[in-house]
Amino acid sequence: MQSQIGGIIVINSSVIYKNRLKVNTLSYKTISANKETVNKEWVIVDAEGAALGRLATVVASTLRGKHKTNFTPHVDCGDNVIVVNADKVTLSGNKWADKQYVRYTGYPGGQRSTTALKMLKKKPISLVEEAVKGMLPKNRLGKAIYKNMHIYAGPSHPHEAQKPKKLEL
Repeated sequence: MQSQIGGIIVINSSVIYKNRLKVNTLSYKTISANKETVNKEWVIVDAEGAALGRLATVVASTLRGKHKTNFTPHVDCGDNVIVVNADKVTLSGNKWADKQYVRYTGYPGGQRSTTALKMLKKKPISLVEEAVKGMLPKNRLGKAIYKNMHIYAGPSHPHEAQKPKKLEL
């Protein structure tokens, strides 16, 4: 609907005055999600043959909820992610032997390091856990988001009742 009053043209609650468009900002509301309004889904990711870093970025972004239109930085609005075949991730180059994972025991001289290959043999899911955890916020929200991730070394998982959707990499 368009109407003209003097030098002012009104089009659908927007006003054109002296060749400048003034938008009615009251009609645009930013929707901020909260715990009650968030829509959490279950997705499954097959890690077989996937590069570790590329897998981790997709999983972290999905956990955080950045793919959703109502993403709110201070709310856990991401999906629940199931990662299967975590023991079949790949690393390029010579990273299986060269990549070092460092931790600290809390005692003097207690810095310990291990390679990616040793971690894969000892606890296969720890590679994916470490990679994704490093991409999440380092606060209470990050810890809450991390709990929405379920990683399994083999192809089976106990979450069939949730009917997860397949997420392609």
